[in-house]
Amino acid sequence: MHLTYDVIVVGSGFSAIAVTCNLIEQLPASATVAVVGDDPGFGRGTAYRTELYLHRLNVPAGRMSLLPHQPDDFVDWLKSHGRPLQAGDFASRSDYGLYVRDTLARLLRKRDGRCRVDFIKAKAAGCVERYSSTLAFHLGNGDEIAGRNVVLCLGVGNATLPVAPDGVPPSLRSRIIENPWRLSWLRRVAPSDAVCILGSGLTMIDQVLALRAHGHRGRIDVLSRRGLAPLGHAWKPPAPLPIDVEKLPDTISGILKTLRGKSRTVADWRAAMDGLRPATQALWQRLSGEERARFLRHALPWWNIHRHRVAPDVFERFEKLVLDGTVCFHAGFLKSLGAEEGRLAAGYRVRTAREIVEIRADWLVNCTGMERAGISHSPLLKEMSRFELIAPDPLGLGIQVDAASEVIAPSRISPARLFAVGALTAGQFWEITAVPDIRVQAKVVVEEIVSRG
Repeated sequence: MHLTYDVIVVGSGFSAIAVTCNLIEQLPASATVAVVGDDPGFGRGTAYRTELYLHRLNVPAGRMSLLPHQPDDFVDWLKSHGRPLQAGDFASRSDYGLYVRDTLARLLRKRDGRCRVDFIKAKAAGCVERYSSTLAFHLGNGDEIAGRNVVLCLGVGNATLPVAPDGVPPSLRSRIIENPWRLSWLRRVAPSDAVCILGSGLTMIDQVLALRAHGHRGRIDVLSRRGLAPLGHAWKPPAPLPIDVEKLPDTISGILKTLRGKSRTVADWRAAMDGLRPATQALWQRLSGEERARFLRHALPWWNIHRHRVAPDVFERFEKLVLDGTVCFHAGFLKSLGAEEGRLAAGYRVRTAREIVEIRADWLVNCTGMERAGISHSPLLKEMSRFELIAPDPLGLGIQVDAASEVIAPSRISPARLFAVGALTAGQFWEITAVPDIRVQAKVVVEEIVSRG
């Protein structure tokens, strides 16, 4: 089968559903759209598929509408479904996944005047240029489709373990949880089992709270390179401190010095971080490649814990576990995985020393988070790179795109237009993995497609 579409959306996560909803709203009835992805939970992805009520959004509900021109849409949906949260409250991720699904379904029910949308449950395995001014995709089911416009909405995969578990006998390998979002593993954990979690970001907090909700009461050791954990949102958020990006220095050290100074002028440091939030993309684009690399090497962990905060009640629950010694942090670099006396043994080098220390546990959980968006995790992207249809970002932050999110590839000759949305564009925009940023980007990309006909 070979079909040609006006737009092909490649992907099945939040970015894909945001683009699809905007296409339905903006394209004429004569247009055709194909959405290609093999994830059965289309649009919900890993983040919004969890059913645990403690797994919350880390952005207030009032900023989570799928469509930026309908800012109250999510809050209204919550109220209509018996969850009367306010705009400043933090909804569950499960509810958000249902809202995203319902929003798409509502748009698809509008039969009159909307474009045709075909959902193709298959993986895009390869891409070639066609003389008919299209980009054609070979699908895993053997079909081929072509598009005059293509939007890549491929996310990132789970990061792999830092070291191979070669020293772990087969009998213990089932106790190494490489993908913690398959929550069925929680039912196998005994209340007194010792758990070692690799990584100390938002995923770690989610898994700690999930363990507690499933009756676990044992010790939890958390190992990460710096031993830092996300901070919490304030119960009463301070007003953002206005920050003029044009007056900030052009170096990471200078920017940090300025932000520290501004933080001392307000009662709550969050005011300075939230003031910077609307201008983060503009600030990133002002930085040289060298300064961007310096940020990734030295400042990223501190940026993450201050910028990507957790709901205040979730933070309080987690902090109590840290204060009573249930959760213990270790700063170091994992060097080995083995077994000692029937338990898993994680050997790590202490960050401030050459000493090797061992953590023994009944379970090892990989919460090192998501990979940086790149080409290596996707067979499709690797093939497109090989044919020079895309080019990697110099810092490994996805692929090269311009300010309009159009893919930069000098050797591509087809007039078909190729865009990317979401994490793949982090090299250009940096802050482009959260809903408030992706929804705007999706709308802008679709407006660009519509404007060119």
